[in-house]
Amino acid sequence: MALDSQLLATLNPPQREAVTHGEGPLLILAGAGSGKTRVITFRIAHLLSEGVPAWNILAVTFTNKAAAEMRHRVDDLVGGTGRGVWISTFHSFCAQFLRVEARAVGLDPHYVIYDDGDQTQVLKEVLRELKLDEKKYKPNQVLNVISRAKDDLLDADSYAIHAMAQNDPFRQMVATLYSHYQKKMNKANALDFGDLIMRTTTALRDLQPLRAKYQARFRHVMVDEYQDTNHAQYLLAKNLVAPPKNLCVVGDDDQSIYSFRGADVRNILEYERDYSGAKVVKLEQNYRSTQPILTAAHNVISKNKYRKDKKLWTEKGDGQPVRFQEFADELQEAAFIARESARFLAEGRRRSDIAVFYRTNAQSRVLEDAFRRENIPYTLVGSVRFYERMEVKDVLAYLRVAVNPADSVAVKRIINVPTRGIGKTTIQALDMDAAARGVTFYQAAIDMAQNPETSAGARGNLNKFLDIIKALRSAVPTATASVMVQTVLESAGYWAFWEEQAGSDPEAAHRLDNLQELVNASKEFEESSEDKTVGTFLEKVSLASGLDVLKEDGGSVTLMTVHLAKGLEFPIVYVTGLEEGLFPIGESAFDEKELEEERRLAYVAITRAREHLMLTAASSRRIYGRSHWNVPSRFVTEAGLIEAPIHRPPPPPATPWGREPNVFSPAGGGAGARAPIGSFDPDEESSVATPANVSGAHPLRMGQRVRHPIFGEGKILDKSGAGENVKVTVLFDSGARKQILARYANFEPVV
Repeated sequence: MALDSQLLATLNPPQREAVTHGEGPLLILAGAGSGKTRVITFRIAHLLSEGVPAWNILAVTFTNKAAAEMRHRVDDLVGGTGRGVWISTFHSFCAQFLRVEARAVGLDPHYVIYDDGDQTQVLKEVLRELKLDEKKYKPNQVLNVISRAKDDLLDADSYAIHAMAQNDPFRQMVATLYSHYQKKMNKANALDFGDLIMRTTTALRDLQPLRAKYQARFRHVMVDEYQDTNHAQYLLAKNLVAPPKNLCVVGDDDQSIYSFRGADVRNILEYERDYSGAKVVKLEQNYRSTQPILTAAHNVISKNKYRKDKKLWTEKGDGQPVRFQEFADELQEAAFIARESARFLAEGRRRSDIAVFYRTNAQSRVLEDAFRRENIPYTLVGSVRFYERMEVKDVLAYLRVAVNPADSVAVKRIINVPTRGIGKTTIQALDMDAAARGVTFYQAAIDMAQNPETSAGARGNLNKFLDIIKALRSAVPTATASVMVQTVLESAGYWAFWEEQAGSDPEAAHRLDNLQELVNASKEFEESSEDKTVGTFLEKVSLASGLDVLKEDGGSVTLMTVHLAKGLEFPIVYVTGLEEGLFPIGESAFDEKELEEERRLAYVAITRAREHLMLTAASSRRIYGRSHWNVPSRFVTEAGLIEAPIHRPPPPPATPWGREPNVFSPAGGGAGARAPIGSFDPDEESSVATPANVSGAHPLRMGQRVRHPIFGEGKILDKSGAGENVKVTVLFDSGARKQILARYANFEPVV
C-alpha cells in the first residue's frame, strides 16, 4: 500500500478518483492533454496493488505504439508484477484469441493474416473470374465496403440480404464479390483485419461457454480511445465483461474524427445508457497548452450539440494570444508561415518544435515550395512528398520523355499509363531487344512498332503511345511549362482516366487535386522565371526533390493533415486553409453530423499547440486552374478571433477587355501581376471581375460582398453566363451556398 500511496500523491483529484474507482463501469472523459495514458497505467498499478492478479486485467488500444508505451509505463510503475497484464491492440488481442480458440470457432489454428496487398490480389482474382471490369469495380473501393460491412458484423450472406432490401444494384454486385472473396479467403485459411474482429466478437456473442470463460478470466477490462471504436469493437468489449461490469473506457468524444473508418461517436456518448450506474470522471486539467489556446478550442467545440459537457483549463496561465490572419492567396499564406518559421528558428527554436496542419493532402505542395525557398528542412508525415506522388511522377515522366526520349526509366514508367494494352511481355521483349542491339528503350519501341512481324494489335498499341510522344516532342520548342503539363493531361488521356474513376473511388479525387496542383505549380514557375520552358521546369523540380533529404541532428518542420496530427503536440502550430468549403470541407456545412465532425477536427488541430497557435486562410485559392474566392471558416469566428462577417471595400472596376486576369492581383495590377509577398493588407481586398450590369445600377463581381433581401449578406464566389442569363454563386454568412439568376436577385452591394 505504501507504494500505491506514493503513486496516488502525484495525481490531481479527478485523476485519483478515476484511478481508485472500485467495482462497476467507469467512463473517463479525458480531454486533450489531460494525462489519459497516465491514468490508465496508474489504474492498472492500483488494481495490482489492491491484489487483483495481473492475468485478470485486459487493456486494449488502437496502435502498437500506444500499447508498447502502456506496457513500458506499467513496468516502470510496478516492475515485473505487471508483466502478466494483457495489454495489446484490438487486432492483436483477437488474433491471439482465435489462435487459442480456433477449434471452438471452426478455424484451423494455422491460419494466415492477409494485409491490404494480399486482399487486393484476392479480389482482383475474383473480378477476373467473374469477368468484371476493375475500372468499374475498383478493388480498393469494394474492399472498403466489405470492411465496413464486417465492422457492422455483416457476413457475406447478411450483407447480400441488406443489399437486396435496399434495391441497390452496385451493392448487390458488391455482395456477390464479397461472397466469392470470402470463399477464397476461407479456402486459403486466411483472415483479413475485419475478420479478426468480427470472428472474435461473434464467437463471444454466440458461444455462451466461450463468453463465460473469458468473462471469468478478465475481471477488469480497459479500452483506450473509446470514441474511435466501431460497432464490432463496441460489442467485443461488451461481451468480455460480466456483472459488476468492470469496463473502464477512456476517451474524448470531442476528438472523434474517424467516422470514415467506421468509428461511431455514439459508443462513448451513450455509454451511460448502455451501462447504468456508470461512474463518470472528467479530466479537464490540461498539461499541454496555454489558456488562450484552450479558450479558443472550447469556443469552437462548444458549438457542437452532441457532446459531453466539459471544459479544459490549465495552471500554466496566460501565454501568447491565438492569432488569425487572412492572406491574398495560398502562396502568400505559405510564404508567411515559412518566413515566420525561419524567425522562430533564428530565435533558437528547434525545427521539430514547428508543425503545419492542413485539411487535404493537396495543400502541402505550396507549403513544401515555401519551406524549400527558406532552406528549412521539413518532413511530410503520412504521405509522399508532392513531386514523388504517383500521379505527379507519371506526368513528369511524360515531360521527361518529351524532352529526352533516351530517358528509358521514364519511358518504361509511362508506356502503359494509362493502360493502353502494352503488357509485361511486350515490355520485357523491348528491354531484351534494346540491350541486345545497344539502343534506347524508346528506339526499340519505334522499331517494334514498324516491324511487320509484330502482331497488328501490338503495333497498334505501341503506335498510340509513340504518337503521343511525337506530338509532345514537337511542342517542346515553343510551349511553356504549364501548356506542356496540360497537354500531357489531355493528349495522354491521363486526366480523363482519373476523372472517370472519381465517381466511385475517393482516392481518384485526391489524385485529380494533385494533378491540378501540378498545373498550378507550373504556372507559378512561369510567373517567377524568365525561362518558362519545360526543360527548366523539370530541372527546378529535380533540384527541389534533392533538397528534401533531412538531417537528423536538427530535426525538421512537420507538415501533415489534421487527421494524422491526433495524439501529437508541438510548441508552435499553424493551422492553414481555414476557409468555408475547405475546412469545413465540401458540403459538410449543410449536414449537421458531418459539420460536427469537422468541428471536432478543428478542435483536435487547435489542441495540438502548446505555446503558439496561428490560424490562417486565403481570400483566393487556386483550384482547378482558377482562383476561387473564399470567406474565412466559421471555426475562426467561433474561436473568437474575428467577427462575422468581415466587411470589405467593393472590388475595383472590371478589366476593360472583359476577361478575368490569370492571377489574383491584390495590388490591382494587370493580367499576370502579383503583389510582392507580404504586402497584403488583411483589411483590403481586390477582385478579378467581368463587367455585368445585372442588378440595378451595380455591377456584380467575383469576390464582392452583397446583400440579398431574403438570404442576407454573403460573398460572390463564381459567375457564369452572359446578359440576362448571368448566374452568380453566393456563399451567404449563414453558411448557405446558392446559385441565383442575377437579374432577379435584387442584390445590394455591401460597402
